[in-house]
Amino acid sequence: MMLSFEGQFRRRPKVSLRGASKQEDTSVLLQRNLEERRKREAERRKLRSTVVIQSFVRGSLCRLHFKAEQRAQWDARQKQMIAGKLDAQELLELQRILLSYYDDKSDEQRLTWLCQTLLKQQGIVQELITRQRVAWMHQTKRLLYLCSNLLQSGTRGTMAMPLRIIEVLTDTSTYTRGGAMTEEVATDVILDMYSFLIARGYFSILRSLVNERLPPGIDITTKAPMAETVLELVLRPVILASKSEAHGKERKIVICALCKELLSPAYTEQVSGFLLPAIAASKPGIPVDQLLHALAPANHILEQSVNHLEVEPSPWLLHAIMTLVSPVLSTLSSESILQYLHILKVLLPLLPGLHTMEMMEVDSDGEEEQAMNITMGDSVSSLSEIREHCIQQLNTPVHVQCLVSTARSKGHQSAVLIALCSICHSLMLEHRLHVPRTRLLYTLAFSEYFLRHVWETIKSVSTVGVTGSHKPLIQTLSQGLQISVDDSRRIVPLLSVFCSLFGHLLLSLHDAEFYGDDDGTGHRSLMPFKLSELEEMSLLLRNACIGMIELAHPETRPIITEDYFGAMTAPGEMPDTDQNAEIAKWTHLFKVTALLVKQLHDRDTRRKFCRNDEHWLARNIPLFVDKARGQRIHQPRLFRPRRLHFLSTNMAGPDEEERPVSTQEARRNTILAEIPFVIPFQDRVKIFHDWIYKDREEMQGSDFGGFLPGKSIDIMIRRNFIYEDAYDRLRPENEPNLKKKLRVMLKNAQGLDEAGIDGGGICREFLSQLLRTAFDPNRGFFKTTTDELLYPNPHAAVLVENFEEHYYFMGRMLGKVLYENLLVEIPFASFFLSKLLSRHLKVDIHHLASLDPLMYKNLLFLKNYDGDVSDLALNFTVMDDNLGESKVYELKPGGHNILVTASNRIEYIHLMADFRLNKQIQPHIMAFRNGLADVIDLDWVRMFDHQELQVLISGASIPIDVSDMRRHTNYSGGYTEEHPVILNFWRAVGDMNEKQKRQLLKFVTSCSRPPLLGFKELYPAFCIHHGGQEEDRLPSASTCMNLLKLPEFHDEETLRTKLLYAIESEAGFELS
Repeated sequence: MMLSFEGQFRRRPKVSLRGASKQEDTSVLLQRNLEERRKREAERRKLRSTVVIQSFVRGSLCRLHFKAEQRAQWDARQKQMIAGKLDAQELLELQRILLSYYDDKSDEQRLTWLCQTLLKQQGIVQELITRQRVAWMHQTKRLLYLCSNLLQSGTRGTMAMPLRIIEVLTDTSTYTRGGAMTEEVATDVILDMYSFLIARGYFSILRSLVNERLPPGIDITTKAPMAETVLELVLRPVILASKSEAHGKERKIVICALCKELLSPAYTEQVSGFLLPAIAASKPGIPVDQLLHALAPANHILEQSVNHLEVEPSPWLLHAIMTLVSPVLSTLSSESILQYLHILKVLLPLLPGLHTMEMMEVDSDGEEEQAMNITMGDSVSSLSEIREHCIQQLNTPVHVQCLVSTARSKGHQSAVLIALCSICHSLMLEHRLHVPRTRLLYTLAFSEYFLRHVWETIKSVSTVGVTGSHKPLIQTLSQGLQISVDDSRRIVPLLSVFCSLFGHLLLSLHDAEFYGDDDGTGHRSLMPFKLSELEEMSLLLRNACIGMIELAHPETRPIITEDYFGAMTAPGEMPDTDQNAEIAKWTHLFKVTALLVKQLHDRDTRRKFCRNDEHWLARNIPLFVDKARGQRIHQPRLFRPRRLHFLSTNMAGPDEEERPVSTQEARRNTILAEIPFVIPFQDRVKIFHDWIYKDREEMQGSDFGGFLPGKSIDIMIRRNFIYEDAYDRLRPENEPNLKKKLRVMLKNAQGLDEAGIDGGGICREFLSQLLRTAFDPNRGFFKTTTDELLYPNPHAAVLVENFEEHYYFMGRMLGKVLYENLLVEIPFASFFLSKLLSRHLKVDIHHLASLDPLMYKNLLFLKNYDGDVSDLALNFTVMDDNLGESKVYELKPGGHNILVTASNRIEYIHLMADFRLNKQIQPHIMAFRNGLADVIDLDWVRMFDHQELQVLISGASIPIDVSDMRRHTNYSGGYTEEHPVILNFWRAVGDMNEKQKRQLLKFVTSCSRPPLLGFKELYPAFCIHHGGQEEDRLPSASTCMNLLKLPEFHDEETLRTKLLYAIESEAGFELS
């Protein structure tokens, strides 16, 4: 045998006489060895586990045995102390023993006896404090912790003792009695105890005690002993920590723990109904200035990128802080108010927004909650109530006055403005509060100081570039560059709030105030900026809008399909709310910025304040419009203006079969929809005509300009009854698609067919005469302003019962004129065209000047009237003359009984203007606009303002450029540019007055005004054709081809006489 060192032996190998063993494969051998190693390792782990388990069991048994011995020893000493005299040292030892082995289930009675003994033997406690202070304090902290735990696990009958012992041992009088300690030392000792308890959930225990031991209906008026004791235990550590500035560290720990464990979690009825109101009403209570300082240290406020608090934020914490701060807000220092602003800035976005609340209502199993009008003292617990209560608090006069006055303070002005703008931004973005209905927003909108300094802050707030230089964020935004999240928090609220508030202010400023005119009344203007400053502002804001459009459509971006989003979003989960919030933030910013830019542009259009005529134009926008004469290159699909959408996941259009939109095209289309005026008018006209051309090509075929028959509408019209016949034949019931080619046969006054085949010219004359007849004020559908401009007759319903159908028809016919690229000389009132272009059918008070200048002047007088407005004896009614019959309308319900006063005159002015501009003619406008939209896409027309639309309809009121007309004229039939007759013709045209030139142009093209983009855009081109050798013939025209048939007059005077006779005869097509 061979012995091993472990005392085991190994036998000698046995030799088998059966022959050689079977050959074993290498892989099998290795696998077998691996399995054997695993088995050996498993055996070793089992052995180690056995040792650990045995060790744990032996240790547990030993501890149990030791604790049993300690309990027996404690019980024996307890009996001795009960039988004999109590000894301070012995009591301290008993306390030490109990703390070493205490168990909730076994030792609750022992702890109760010990606490009762301490409460009864106050002298022993004083002796221990004096002689054994360190040991006593060390053990007392743990004793209080055990008692606080007993508050959670104990029964109602055992509540009194733990509460009493905590109340006694945390009272400074316990330690100062008999001169054992000074007040300061006692405070330090108790705060040390509280630090130990707070680190172990002291306020959470008290909150559980409130929720479990107090009835749900309890309120602040209830004088329950348990409630008063709990309130005192909540306030005591805060009051103690607030006694001295030396306890700043302890104070911060106490306040942060109280907010985190007591005020931040969702409210229960006990907390909202009793605890929070009781804390707010307690005297002394929580020092509000120290509360604000603990949550928002000064260094956080000055560092603008910091956007958090010292505790985890929650909507309930916001409500609690506002409840505690509101009663003393007017007494706080400017530094405390600044800290309060910072807290509101951080916490207000946590309130559920209006969209979130709507989603919560949808998800509430269809149960409709009754609307609750919450007063300031009511109990609140649900998120909807929290939201309503906080917004009401923020909108109180005290809050508004305090916040607005803080904005005027000199210290930390930038931090104040950013915080205040963040609050306002959250109110408008998340909660969709409107400026005129929110006291805070409305007050700030009329604060010149606030608006000026916010704008200065917007221009000055900057970021550090790669080179270390400071670059204004507004400039970075204008260049379409991405900005960081921290930078967006600094610039977005400022810019958004400024544009919203200043835009609202502009609605209330009439032109005299805006332009700084002296109206002689001595009334102080509310305009915070000079015209030169507005010029700079409009340029910066215009560039910012273009930059945001570039951000929304970057040069390179991944194409993420809906399938990808579906795969990345688990079933039942919502998409990334942070991304949705970011999209909503930038979309809101662009919306309000673009709206302000449009308001400034409208003012400049009405009356110039920008010195440069090309101030609004952005020249670096690709238009994709071919400028070569006679050629048009079209995109493979019809593009349209599109509203801005940030971070869209792909570039495809709404039709999956259409090709994707490129970045440049997407930017252009967005600009055309949002801020079209940055593109020159001539370029927009080219785009408009290009889109019309493409659509007309699809609807009428490629030969719409010729004589070949196609999809057409053939009608017979009597010239003397042109409106009646057209209305009957072209009604939607008879011709639903007015985009088809229109062929017209005219009958003269004698009932005979007029000569000529309609290749387009007769149709043009028909449309021109039809619209003149339809818009004739004598027909009654339209009236004229004092400037002889047309607008719908408010009393058309008296004349025609189905007046809306007539307005729909006239809208369709005007759309047909635009669709056929014709010009009709019909002057419309500016407010009428503005309402056609508006998306909400309402225009502001400034357009009243074009409708009723006298009323506009009187309303401005009322606005600036310094006397007693009630002396004017006005009420909220208006008298209207309805075809000789006077009728009184109420501007608001009960308007007869509401007098106009200084406080409500602004409302009266806006209601009066709204009645005249909007309500009286709203059905007329709706019908007319619907008819126009039946032929022309309104988004195409909205690329123009009301003045540009008038030019698009009637052409520009500019002199006819004969040289331009001559350069773009063709000749045929033997005529050339150097032919003597042609030379005489142009000399005769050059000698004509402007009226005669327009008659000539109308004779040849059926329109007296030149093309918008010059004669190079006239299609077909102006052409002079040889009209024969007979000099007794008059010149004739084919307006469908823009062709003048000029006989060969050898004498210039004869040519002039015959030409003037032909163009002044106005004989229609019968000369052709």
